[in-house]
Amino acid sequence: MFKHIPFFLLFGIFGAQAQTAKYSNEFLNIGVGARALGMGNANVASVEGVYSGYWNPSGLLKQQNNIEVGLMHAEYFAGIAKYDFIGASKKIDSNSVAGISILRFGVDNIPNTLDLLDANGNIDYNRVTTFNAVDFAALLSYARSLPKLKGVDLGLNFKIIRRKLGEFGGCWGVGLDLGAKYNHKGWTFAAMARDVSGTYNAWSYSLDEKQKATLLQTGNELPTSSTEVTLPKLILGTSKKITVWKERISILGELNLINTFDGMRNTVINSNVWSMEPAFGIEIGYKGFVFLRGGLGNIQKQLNDRATVYITTVQPNFGVGVKYKMFTLDYALTDIGDRSVALYSNIFSLKIDINKKMNK
Repeated sequence: MFKHIPFFLLFGIFGAQAQTAKYSNEFLNIGVGARALGMGNANVASVEGVYSGYWNPSGLLKQQNNIEVGLMHAEYFAGIAKYDFIGASKKIDSNSVAGISILRFGVDNIPNTLDLLDANGNIDYNRVTTFNAVDFAALLSYARSLPKLKGVDLGLNFKIIRRKLGEFGGCWGVGLDLGAKYNHKGWTFAAMARDVSGTYNAWSYSLDEKQKATLLQTGNELPTSSTEVTLPKLILGTSKKITVWKERISILGELNLINTFDGMRNTVINSNVWSMEPAFGIEIGYKGFVFLRGGLGNIQKQLNDRATVYITTVQPNFGVGVKYKMFTLDYALTDIGDRSVALYSNIFSLKIDINKKMNK
C-alpha cells in the first residue's frame, strides 16, 4: 500500500494528522496481547500482569510472579506495516508493582521521490532514497493496592511518545493514564482514563528549499510546527469469573464501555460532546491450561452500500491460548486495527513468568 504512494502524498497524509486531535496517536488504540484482541479488546477489568501496563496499570497487582515479560508481533496491510510490543513488570513489594511497555508501529523503506528530478529536469531513479515512518511509545507503569480500602487497586502510566517521518519531521509527546480496579464478591469493576491530562505532541519539520518547492508544485501545503493534543478517553469495565464441573472449567465474561469526549463518532450512542461504544469478550478455560476466547468489538453505525441508511456493524474476534509452566502462548484471529479496512490478521503473543529463586 504505502510503498506505491508517491512520497509527497504520504507526507501530506502525515501532515494532516498533525492538525487534528480527534484521532491523535491512533496507533495506541490498536491493543496488545492476543488474549485481549481475541476478546474484542474487552480487557480493562480482567487483565492481569505484564499486559496491564497497556490496558489498565492497576492490573499489574494481580500478577502471580515476581517478574513477567510479554512479547507480540503483528503485521498490517499485508506486511507493509509492522506492529511490535515488548513489556516487563516486577513486583516491588506485596502492595506495589512497576512495569515498562514499549510499542512500535512503523512503515519501513518508503521511497522518497522528492529528489527524483535532476538539475536538468530529467527523471533519475538513482536519486530515489528510502525512509521510515515510525511511531514509538514508552509506558512507565506503577500500581499500588490500598490496604485501608479493601479490594481497591490503583495504577498510573507516564507516557512518552515519539513519532518520526524520516528526517523530514517528527514529534515528541507526553501524557498520563490512570487506572483503577475494585473487586467485590467475585465481580471486578474497572476504570481506565487514557490521556487523562491530555497528551501533548509537539510537531516540527525540516525541509530544504527544493523539497518545499516540490510539495507546492504538486498541490500540497507546507507542514508547519504545531501542537497536537490527544483528548481523554474513559473506558469502564466489569468482569465475572465462575468455575464449573469440579472447578475444571472456568468461564470469564467482560463488558467494556468506551467513552470519548471529542465530538460525535459513528458509535451506537453518540452526541455532539460524548460518544460511547461497547465491547464484549468471553474466555473459557480448562484446568488453567487451554483457553478458548471470543469477542465482539468495533460496534459502529455505518452507511450501507447505497449510502441511504445507517446500519450497525460488528467485528467478531476469536482466539485460543495455552499455558504450560512458565510460558503462555496466545493466538487471535482479528483485525488488529480497530477502525481499519484491513483484512483479518493472525496475531501471536507470548508471556514468560519468572519467579525469584529463594535462598535455601
